[in-house]
Amino acid sequence: MLKTLSSALSVITLCGYVLFGQAAANYQVEAQALAQGGFIKGQFADCTQVTVIDGEDKYSGQCTPDGNFLVGFGRDAKAVQKLVFSFNNKADYMAVVELEQRQYKTDRVNGVPQKTVSPPKDVLDRIKGENEQIWLARNKHTESFDFLTSFIWPAKGRISGVYGSQRVFNGVPKRPHFGLDVAAPKGTPVVAPAAGIIRLAHNDMFYSGGTIILDHGYGITSTFIHLSKLDVVDGQKVKQGEKIGEIGKSGRATGNHLDWRINWKNVRLDPAFWVEAGGNE
Repeated sequence: MLKTLSSALSVITLCGYVLFGQAAANYQVEAQALAQGGFIKGQFADCTQVTVIDGEDKYSGQCTPDGNFLVGFGRDAKAVQKLVFSFNNKADYMAVVELEQRQYKTDRVNGVPQKTVSPPKDVLDRIKGENEQIWLARNKHTESFDFLTSFIWPAKGRISGVYGSQRVFNGVPKRPHFGLDVAAPKGTPVVAPAAGIIRLAHNDMFYSGGTIILDHGYGITSTFIHLSKLDVVDGQKVKQGEKIGEIGKSGRATGNHLDWRINWKNVRLDPAFWVEAGGNE
């Protein structure tokens, strides 16, 4: 049986749920960004799983033993999203949330290595293998609560690229940009925005160059690319603020910068929603 949580919603807050029985006392939102690329972090006592229904697409994640959860919405998520909370031997509850629909700019980037725009056939197997490594790193289930902490900026510098922008490399349209770029000199330290476990530490991926994927638990990962140096290895545990690498321009890049990305499993989120504005300065 599925019960509905009706709500008066805005892009700013998630309030006014009409819940059944004791559910109202058991549900709370701790942080959120109700927009494409955004997220909701909260707690629903005794929940075991939460599923986001985005039109025909569904994305599910587990709740912690205390009922903490985090769900995210992709770059092109539809305006109306449904959240279904599941419980052991109890009725499910469904919330309907409304997301702000964003307008994304187009970035025309010239001067990138042409081989990274139109890869030769002899590197296609390499690219496929690297993509598989990235997928595996982002889809490990780790029962760590590090994702519940407040994140800090991983580097200091100028914002040179934003989430969602359509990229055109050397005149060729490519996939949108899913990260937040921080431009700074080569060798500028990159630190862990939250604690976690290193799931991938690769010195030279074809597109992303020096690459690190940091697992914060329950499907939340940070990815750091174009690094000039890595200070960590696979499986290493790191603390928030610990140095993990240095800014560079390896892979498909024209200048020294950090491209920082956040995923909820395979849903790409906007890192700008996770940190305080101006903390990069």
